[in-house]
Amino acid sequence: MKKLRIVAFVLVACALFLGGCRTAPIQNIELAPIVSSSGQQRSMEKVKNSIIKAGYSLGWQITDAAPGHLVGTLNIRSHQAVVDITYTPENYSINYKDSTNLKHKGNMIHSNYNAWIQNLSNAINRELSYLDVK
Repeated sequence: MKKLRIVAFVLVACALFLGGCRTAPIQNIELAPIVSSSGQQRSMEKVKNSIIKAGYSLGWQITDAAPGHLVGTLNIRSHQAVVDITYTPENYSINYKDSTNLKHKGNMIHSNYNAWIQNLSNAINRELSYLDVK
């Protein structure tokens, strides 16, 4: 009976440990279309400002790297994600650049990273949609 308890304890401990090690393939956002309900093309400046505003709303630090290229950095506790954001009036992309304490190895990373990137993409789309209202 005592051995059964020890085995059960070890199995539960392993399950809890492995549950905290969730990794997943890196999911980049590639050429997400920028759609306008008015049919008018966005300017580079308006797309850039929408991306920056969306990033700031989620705690991202967004810096200008070059025309059509921003770098986003998100710091959460001891974790850091860095992404390249490229954009045109027609589309934008968010690609992994670097990270700290996110278990990055090859094409795998902590699954929270993918959620943060999806949240950023959703916020960018929301900000871009506000341009139709203005």
